[in-house]
Amino acid sequence: MSENLNGKSAIITGAASGMGLAFSEALAGRGAKVVLADFNERAGKAAAQKISATGADCFFHKTDVSSSRDARALVDATMKKFGRLDILINNAGIQHLAPIHEFHEEKWNAIISVMLTGTFLCTKYALPPMMAQKRGRIINISSIHGLVGSEFKSAYTAAKHGVIGFTKVLALEGGPHNITAVAICPSYVRTPLVEKQISEQSERHHIPESEVVNKIMLAPAALKRLLEPREVADLVVYLCASEAAQAITGSALSIDCGWTAR
Repeated sequence: MSENLNGKSAIITGAASGMGLAFSEALAGRGAKVVLADFNERAGKAAAQKISATGADCFFHKTDVSSSRDARALVDATMKKFGRLDILINNAGIQHLAPIHEFHEEKWNAIISVMLTGTFLCTKYALPPMMAQKRGRIINISSIHGLVGSEFKSAYTAAKHGVIGFTKVLALEGGPHNITAVAICPSYVRTPLVEKQISEQSERHHIPESEVVNKIMLAPAALKRLLEPREVADLVVYLCASEAAQAITGSALSIDCGWTAR
């Protein structure tokens, strides 16, 4: 893929670590001007400093994506700094495991607020500048759990299913403005969010932590391995940078080692 992103600007939420950081590094490596949005200020600033050291034009903006005020301020800061907004990657996410009858309501509300409402809010405020430019690329990070279910992940699964439905509506509304919308559905990725689940999965499934990856995370997959963040980032770059991807919209694209093939 030879296309670059010189002159384009991108917002990535949940950018302080994991997939969000990989997306930020990959887009900056293609010449994009990058805004790293995250609630973790210390890690976010460190990530932005690391990317800036490569010569990329980027900055960190502390953001609670579940806050309408923060989502608007994020887009406003991007427009003030770069004068345009070409790419939005809604990636921010949190997790909690519990059976439905024990699931704390505040945990449910927090997960839905960050991953579903946050995707809506950031998109809502990103759309006007993209519509004015007559071009935009919006990528929403869903999950294999946007396509299937797993025990103890009711809120996460509901949110990720919702992200796919939202993406379809966004594609229809964005089409007349040359704005595409894609939901990416990865299987388990080697990130801090996944690593933190191991002890919870161990407790809920009554198996040793050493068995969680193979027996829970990889059992349904055709390829028995975790995804690396860079693999998902390469797909993101293709969707953002390649003219060959300009007709891909309204889709839920799996990158899941065959997890959902059964």
